[in-house]
Amino acid sequence: MEIAFLLAGKIIELTIIVLLGYALVKSKLLKSQDSYPLSIIGLYLISPSVMINAFQIDYSPQILNGLLLSLTMAVFLHIILIITGVILKRLLNLDPIEHAASIYSNSGNLIIPLVVSMFGQQWVIYATCFIVVQTFLFWTHCRSIICGKGSISILKMFKNINILSIFLGVFLFAFQIKLPPLISGTLSSLGQFIGPNAMLIAGMLIASIPLRNIITSKRIYLVTFLRLILIPIFLLIIIKLCGFDNWVENGETIAMISFLATMSPAAATVTQMALIYGKNANKASAIYGVTTMLCVFSMPLIIALYQLI
Repeated sequence: MEIAFLLAGKIIELTIIVLLGYALVKSKLLKSQDSYPLSIIGLYLISPSVMINAFQIDYSPQILNGLLLSLTMAVFLHIILIITGVILKRLLNLDPIEHAASIYSNSGNLIIPLVVSMFGQQWVIYATCFIVVQTFLFWTHCRSIICGKGSISILKMFKNINILSIFLGVFLFAFQIKLPPLISGTLSSLGQFIGPNAMLIAGMLIASIPLRNIITSKRIYLVTFLRLILIPIFLLIIIKLCGFDNWVENGETIAMISFLATMSPAAATVTQMALIYGKNANKASAIYGVTTMLCVFSMPLIIALYQLI
């Protein structure tokens, strides 16, 4: 239960940042449109910095086994999420934003600060596998959902800075190449903005939507239920049945970190992509905002259930 309380406290801190972004717009100090440059900074500067810096660790067989477990879980859980998303889309007639928000969680922006707070900096590497797989899917599968494109140029995909940063990080780890302290320190400093930046963007975008539209929207609460309750409980059952926590040393903690990534709020990247590509950013930000605020209650309860089973 201690982990559940730590989780709740950190989520509340990040939720306050959402409210601060909301207050900036409502006080007319900024406009909702001013979140666009923050989205660019988040997608093309902060996120790549996190990816590269996460792999700047020393090699050991224990770390490698843990990485293999977290990578296996990341790929497996995303396959389940994508299949589940297709089924839910057909059953509930989800539009592209609802579809993407139900599948993709805020694993990068939220999970990294949560993992640091609950387990320590040394455990962040195990969160990166889920983020790496999700980042790859963000710029392929998720982008195709939001933009309505059936296919994406492979060449264009591999030119994306987020994909390139993943390959660079893995290359540096594989050959144990350490970046100069000046560079690694810069990347670390940038990476610390990943949570606050995303939360500010959400708050600023939510401020442009009449509160009544959010409160009375049944579709937003439908997606919130899917993202925070139905899908996490479904994945919890699958994870427990597969027994991932017994696969390697410290497997219980590694499996919990992977599970945390699946039950977090709707991905901030969905909102940022909707904003950049001119889609329904208001609806995406409303879903993101509501799921972020309500996850204060859902995540601690579900992680407590995870520990009890």
